[in-house]
Amino acid sequence: MTEGGTGRRRAFIGSFTAAGGPGVVTAAVHPESGALSLLGSVDGIPDPSYLALSPRGDTLYAVSETAEGAVAAYRVHGERPELAGSPVPVRGSGPTHLSLYDGHVLTANYGSGSVTAVPLRPDGTLAAAPSGHLQHTGSGPHERRQRRPHAHQVQPDPGGRWAVSVDLGTDSVRVCTLRRGTPALHREFALRPGSGPRHLAFHPDGRYAYIVNELTPTVTVCRWEGGSGSLMPLIETPVLPGAPAGDAYPSGIVVSPDGRFVWIATRGEDVLSAFAVDGETLRLIGTVPCGGHWPRALAESRGVLYAANERSGDVTWFTIDPATGMPRYEGAVEVPAASCVVLD
Repeated sequence: MTEGGTGRRRAFIGSFTAAGGPGVVTAAVHPESGALSLLGSVDGIPDPSYLALSPRGDTLYAVSETAEGAVAAYRVHGERPELAGSPVPVRGSGPTHLSLYDGHVLTANYGSGSVTAVPLRPDGTLAAAPSGHLQHTGSGPHERRQRRPHAHQVQPDPGGRWAVSVDLGTDSVRVCTLRRGTPALHREFALRPGSGPRHLAFHPDGRYAYIVNELTPTVTVCRWEGGSGSLMPLIETPVLPGAPAGDAYPSGIVVSPDGRFVWIATRGEDVLSAFAVDGETLRLIGTVPCGGHWPRALAESRGVLYAANERSGDVTWFTIDPATGMPRYEGAVEVPAASCVVLD
């Protein structure tokens, strides 16, 4: 859906208000180049660090990545998002991700290591309270980062049957369903100890999942079986062409709509890595600078790749070479403490 049926596409950018961010930002997307032009912003909740659009594109959902943790809904008909009802506490701390699944908004709560389900009303607004949550358990070998669970992402699988949550603290992926509004564990799948899985992206054919690991700069290719809800790790590949020069913390990952390429952002090194999909393996094509500092999230739309650079406070965009998959820097807009970008 485009704004008012006019054909104008929009992007929505989340930011950390505690670090000077403006909240939720709306930008116009140039129909040909994909360039962004800022329209307006609203600071309705603190630290709206991750966003998700409704299928119709008229409602935007945002986590509030605070110790208390909340989720909010916005109407996005105009140039500034408008809160649609009060924010809903998620009964979990530090939510870092959210998605829509089976008539609910699911949040991955990093601080408490849990997943929360909040029902959606018929008009797309949020129910007054969560319907249930699933507490992760376990730990990992990293002394500082893996003392307890840290759910970092939750999303539906391509068939919409399962909800898949990625836990950095326990080096595992959980496959869940909803039972009477409560996330219920189906199976848990272990990854290499100490890898620190952060985010997962599915291949468009639904047969593979790619998991970016934050604590070791790698990506794990997994086979996905949607019928049984099974995940099988196959191979782990470095996201950089050599040893990191300093800090290197992979963050965002996206797969091209045609399934030929995968792109991964790495903070510290501040690069975007491009991979070619080759059956059950990923082949590193090369890296390019992200155009800023500390790229936290990526998005792709119509052959343009966007990076939200948290510490430099901007969103950069790149055209993608359709033959090689390599990104080419095109431009940027200033958004202090930018954390994610989604497009309608």
